[in-house]
Amino acid sequence: MAKIAPLSGFPEFLPEQRWVERAVIDSLAATFELHGFANIETRAVEPLDQLLRKGDTSKEVYLLRRLQEESAEGHAGMGLHFDLTVPFARYVLENAGKLEFPFRRFQIQKVWRGERPQEGRFREFAQADIDIVGRDTLPFHHDVEVTRVMVDALTRLDFLPAFRLQVNNRKLIQGFYAGLGIEQIDEVMRLVDKLDKLPKEKVHELLLAEAGIDAATADRVLELATIQAADDSFVDAVRALGVEHELLDEGLDELAALVRGCADLVSERVAVVADLSIARGLDYYTGTVFETRLAGYESLGSICSGGRYDALASDGKNTYPGVGISLGVSRVLVPLISKGLVTASRAVPSAVLIALVDEESRAEADAVASSLRARGVACEVAPSASKFGKQIRTAERRGIPFVWFAQADGTHQVKDIRSGEQVEADPATWTPPANDLRPTIASADNQ
Repeated sequence: MAKIAPLSGFPEFLPEQRWVERAVIDSLAATFELHGFANIETRAVEPLDQLLRKGDTSKEVYLLRRLQEESAEGHAGMGLHFDLTVPFARYVLENAGKLEFPFRRFQIQKVWRGERPQEGRFREFAQADIDIVGRDTLPFHHDVEVTRVMVDALTRLDFLPAFRLQVNNRKLIQGFYAGLGIEQIDEVMRLVDKLDKLPKEKVHELLLAEAGIDAATADRVLELATIQAADDSFVDAVRALGVEHELLDEGLDELAALVRGCADLVSERVAVVADLSIARGLDYYTGTVFETRLAGYESLGSICSGGRYDALASDGKNTYPGVGISLGVSRVLVPLISKGLVTASRAVPSAVLIALVDEESRAEADAVASSLRARGVACEVAPSASKFGKQIRTAERRGIPFVWFAQADGTHQVKDIRSGEQVEADPATWTPPANDLRPTIASADNQ
């Protein structure tokens, strides 16, 4: 039989690696709930007209079809969702009469994207999204709020390296381009968004060739894109370029408010920077836009992105504006895990292995295990009544820190196989130290 090879773009984890992923998801969910976000889950598939309605995504959508498909189209008219924002918009429209607005939701699910696999990019991956959606209006302070929530969530993942949250505002960009007299604003914005992948000179060439603007205008566009600031000083830098437009003024005010609103979150691990090159490729963004990069892992691109969308969802009578930000859970974890930079302290949840004297004593061992489990201590009974030395080695191989022994006189002892210390213990009261109760995340820095 031929050796089974991994399927490119569809990452799978070993148990200790999966534990890290689950711990991260649990931490994210707990943080989002602390901020009042309710959890939802949407279906994996959406109608194609919904999936293809926003942004240049047609090449990324996986179609759903039966093996014996007989329709003229050759597929079921449905595809796997490529993000969580489009299905969330549909969810809001379907359930608007049952939701209270502004509606605050978080969602942590798998998504599928038909792109070329590479570091940090996969065909199946987990995302964690938060969004706040209003009915007809949504005050700008929610843009600041979702930024602060995601920074809080990332900060609590203390194994992550330092990160840089880059923020911009599409109103600022669009107003600046309109003030320059540019007609193909969306096309110019799409090309400028390539600055993180292409050199400035190449983007300049594309602006002339594909957006149809002259060289002098392209120079002004790129002047704006080079402005960065960790405070609101970017406002003066933009004003110095001499372009005027009402939408530009609105975007400058909002972006300055966002940077000031997050100033107290800045630390050695967290940078919040106004970066006027950030535009985001999907065309449903209308105001604030976010991108986030890990220090030392810039090759991954943005690990956490999003923004304001004022018209993604509408039923013809009401419009549901929102603002949200999405963390690529797999994009962050898979590279760190595959390089051995982060793992779990042990591969199994068990803190204790219950040793067996013989097979006749298995019922008594099961009773000890039940007593420990009743108090939340994960444990397992030895698979066989081999010599105690072999049972201890079984625990060592599985990473289980403690081995439990029943004594002939009815008492019990527990052995810490790392230190060799063995003490008397009562199954009704004994609990391992807090750090041993569950696996912990171990990073290369603290191993």
